[in-house]
Amino acid sequence: MSLHDDAVAVLKGHDTGGDAQQEELRLRYLDHLAARPDGMWKACGEGHLTASALIVDPGRERVLLTLHRKLGMWLQMGGHCEPGDPSLAAAALREATEESGIPGLTLVAVRDGVPGPVRLDRHPIPAPCHWHLDVQYAALAPAGATALVSDESLDVRWFGYAEVAEVADDSVVRLMERARAVL
Repeated sequence: MSLHDDAVAVLKGHDTGGDAQQEELRLRYLDHLAARPDGMWKACGEGHLTASALIVDPGRERVLLTLHRKLGMWLQMGGHCEPGDPSLAAAALREATEESGIPGLTLVAVRDGVPGPVRLDRHPIPAPCHWHLDVQYAALAPAGATALVSDESLDVRWFGYAEVAEVADDSVVRLMERARAVL
């Protein structure tokens, strides 16, 4: 199965929990992929899917955020899909591992013991592309995990749930709230 086919299958099976905005995004993502065979890749000028993961500590009391080097914002770990990624889940896990330096992350199971997205987020990005269609997962860090700053970050730091709204934008807060609900 190609990454494009996996993304379609993941999005078709994604339960938006009755959230009308999330359902609208899910359908928009599916329309995007149906219209654009290159819709997974950065080269797609109309936008492309990305994969991210919010890392939660083993005690489920804090989340790990990265101070993004280019954007200067505290965000979850994530980025572009790569040709070697076998699935969206694998892309999210790869990005989270690369950007956090934490081996042994585990994606959170959302249904029937299977990892899946917890949220979708569509946000504008600078030209030449126009949109990131982010498929967002949650990941649990193993006990004793130590985060490292990657080349893509200025800093990485654990934040208690109550602190996230003080440092991050609404999209990260909504992701954290949804991740907490599925944990």
